[in-house]
Amino acid sequence: MQITTILAFFTAMGGLEAVKWLVRYITCRKTDARKEEASVNSMEEENRRKKVDWLEERLIQRDEKIDGLYIELRKEQEEKIDWIHKCHEVELIQKESEVKKCEIRGCVKRMPPSDY
Repeated sequence: MQITTILAFFTAMGGLEAVKWLVRYITCRKTDARKEEASVNSMEEENRRKKVDWLEERLIQRDEKIDGLYIELRKEQEEKIDWIHKCHEVELIQKESEVKKCEIRGCVKRMPPSDY
């Protein structure tokens, strides 16, 4: 090959810019690889941070929902306990009236079975 053919091929491939790119590639390929890896790692870390933040937010929302459900549950339990107390009071009044009931029908003088 003649020198003119080599120079023509060299200029067709980009000339001085191709040489600059080739030299930079040879000298900086390890550094560029480290930079690229660091960039990828930082992006992965950022994605993980975002996911952790989202999960923490979701956990807070669920905790609030559970707290609300517990409040509602306690309210319902309190209402049931109140009803139980009312029913027991009525039962006690009924038992007391059974004890105070007069056994003799149509009597003018009441004879309760106890000292009431």
